Amino acid sequence: MIQGFKAFLLKTNALALAVGVIIGAAVGKVVSSLVADILMPFIGLAIPGGEWRTAHFTLSSAVKDGKTIENNVNYGSFAGSVVDFIIIAFCIYLITQSFLKEPAAAPAAPSKACPRCKEVVAIDATRCKFCTSDI
Repeated sequence: MIQGFKAFLLKTNALALAVGVIIGAAVGKVVSSLVADILMPFIGLAIPGGEWRTAHFTLSSAVKDGKTIENNVNYGSFAGSVVDFIIIAFCIYLITQSFLKEPAAAPAAPSKACPRCKEVVAIDATRCKFCTSDI
């Protein structure tokens, strides 16, 4: 039973998926901290108005028991979430690009063309495998 479970984990890549989820959660926390603690203070300086994440549009307002109850569309919060998403997605893109390098193309095997049929054969071939003529 243990061997079957081990084979299942390795054959279906379930173990790799589990490791990816755990590492993804950890990287997500790091990137979220990078955005909230390092990048957003600089972005806040560039965007006028200071508290732009609290910007809202009031749809209706009512007074109940001495308290004002407002029905708001919080577009500042939405805009902040969009900015966070773009920054996080860009950081994840940069991180994955640094890890996923394209392997260098393998050099082509040395070859030559058959003088009769012009097919490509190995450099040390003495007979063409296509037309069977001597090279």
